[in-house]
Amino acid sequence: QVQLVESGGGSVQSGGSLRLSCVVSGGTFNTYSMAWFRHVPGMGREGVAAISSRSGFTNFADSVKGRFTISRDNAKNTVYLQMNSLKPEDTAMYYCAARTMWTGYIRETDFRYWGQGTQVTVSS
Repeated sequence: QVQLVESGGGSVQSGGSLRLSCVVSGGTFNTYSMAWFRHVPGMGREGVAAISSRSGFTNFADSVKGRFTISRDNAKNTVYLQMNSLKPEDTAMYYCAARTMWTGYIRETDFRYWGQGTQVTVSS
């Protein structure tokens, strides 16, 4: 069974940085495209960033371009989300997700495996 476990969330002030990690077990990590999503209560889940299985391709939501980067370490079965210049509107529960194909789209319905989430709170 594929399991995803996120960590690294927390509370920071506006302008600060956080790095989220997601460790994947029970599957073949280096064949998965990975993504980060975020969710604010009362709103839909937003795709934030995605990376292909061998890091050749990435994609970002317009709202985070230039501030967030996504990377992965296939030897550690881990995907990262480096978040810089954080804003209060980045406050959300952040989830990592995995799928077996790369399309470049960051759509919730395309991803099969999900973690439980890690909370990020940015104060002004």
